Amino acid sequence: MRYDVAVIGSGIAGLNFALRSAEKGFRVVLITKKRVANSATNFAQGGIAAVLEQTDNFKQHIKDTLEAGSYNNNRAAVEYMVTRGPSAIHRLLELGVPFATREDGELMLTREGGHRARRIAFVGDYTGREIERTLVRKARQNPLITILENTFAVDLLVRNKICYGVQILHNGRVTNIFTPITVLATGGLGQIYRHTTNPDIATGDGFAMAQRAGCILKDMEFIQFHPTALNVRLKRMFLISEAVRGEGAYLRNKDGKRFMVKLHQLAELAPRDVVARAIFKELASGRVFLDLRHKNPRIIRKRFPQIYTTLKKYKLDLTKDLVPITPAAHYSCGGVHVDFGGKTNIQNLFALGEVTHTGVHGANRLASNSLLEALVFSDTIMRHIKKIPQKFPKNANFRRLRMTQLTIAENRELTRLKKEIQKILWDDVGIIRNTADLKNARNMLERIAMILSSYKGFHVKLWEVKNMAETGLSVIEAALKRKKSLGCHYRMA
Repeated sequence: MRYDVAVIGSGIAGLNFALRSAEKGFRVVLITKKRVANSATNFAQGGIAAVLEQTDNFKQHIKDTLEAGSYNNNRAAVEYMVTRGPSAIHRLLELGVPFATREDGELMLTREGGHRARRIAFVGDYTGREIERTLVRKARQNPLITILENTFAVDLLVRNKICYGVQILHNGRVTNIFTPITVLATGGLGQIYRHTTNPDIATGDGFAMAQRAGCILKDMEFIQFHPTALNVRLKRMFLISEAVRGEGAYLRNKDGKRFMVKLHQLAELAPRDVVARAIFKELASGRVFLDLRHKNPRIIRKRFPQIYTTLKKYKLDLTKDLVPITPAAHYSCGGVHVDFGGKTNIQNLFALGEVTHTGVHGANRLASNSLLEALVFSDTIMRHIKKIPQKFPKNANFRRLRMTQLTIAENRELTRLKKEIQKILWDDVGIIRNTADLKNARNMLERIAMILSSYKGFHVKLWEVKNMAETGLSVIEAALKRKKSLGCHYRMA
């Protein structure tokens, strides 16, 4: 079958764009690495920020976003996103997302770090899951959208700065999909770090593909660490939503003291980079805890059902116990540079969501602006793509990678290299950085990249580890170039 649009990624950005494309009558193929619902969106707890009450205003949301981003943001992009926030929420309501409401039927809003008003629309503590479920249902019902699950995007098909589509591994075969429009919506890179809130799929594939294709990557040094991941031994770290602090939770050190009160006027609701660094420093001398014991237990259980239930599995009661927490790699504020229309510097290639650099986040993302950005800019692209080129110059001369089988020894070696990459990034390119560590990390990753280059053929595990190494090097190079601390890029030397 011929397609007009290829979308790589099935989070809020990719799904919403696929639906918008289908509404225009375009035939869409949606390519997703695992199951369609297995995206970072599915794990988003907090909500979506938008000005929805008379007590709030665009000016304040813009100011909060700029302050959180250390004014390294593209102000025009921030204004563009914020002013379209209400219509983005209404779009989700029309699609059927069951946002929490008050008794009068109006949306119930919460507050998160860096926000000076209650402006976060939410669904319990599983907002992302409900958005994903709604969008997936709509996509599956649409006859113009073909979903290819368990399909690995190998590389973009680019020649002479023109994108012709994407090479994929589907049903055990490497094949090329040629489309007039290709959209990169592959999400984040959290798995390059040892400790992350991101799902296993977030190995930085989109960043690496884009770089190999010749795209401009910008602000890759700005990796946001979420302040409050559950600090117990877990295969994948469990995020404790910013909204918990928005509803009044305290942060306490090993001595039981609220250390954030003296560090920032917003205390526990300071921007994420400030809170993450403060917790990281406190952890050097002991554990750090989240404390909700002073709040009404019934309200807390109702407001945070998923968090409450998950903590009970670890014999922790959110309403009665101090909950041990730690920062974890969470979000890339930089990425593939795009304009307001999602255009990259490669013709016919667009990008959306966390993989991009729109400029809205600056040096540190304001809580709950990520889903908003994905929604607003995936709507915006459709205004720029007026029609699909009728005479699309297909070029079938792109080589197809040869599939290979890994030996037991090679499989073990790739597992070891993956863990080594994660350790290097966490130890040397983490919350607090210095020149010596960054240079050491670069040297070690370059060595790993050399080892990986000796492998011949294609295997998903090999390609993922290659993508991790390439993306990690992009982060390191950007961090070395930025000599001074800014936002979530904090250098001691």
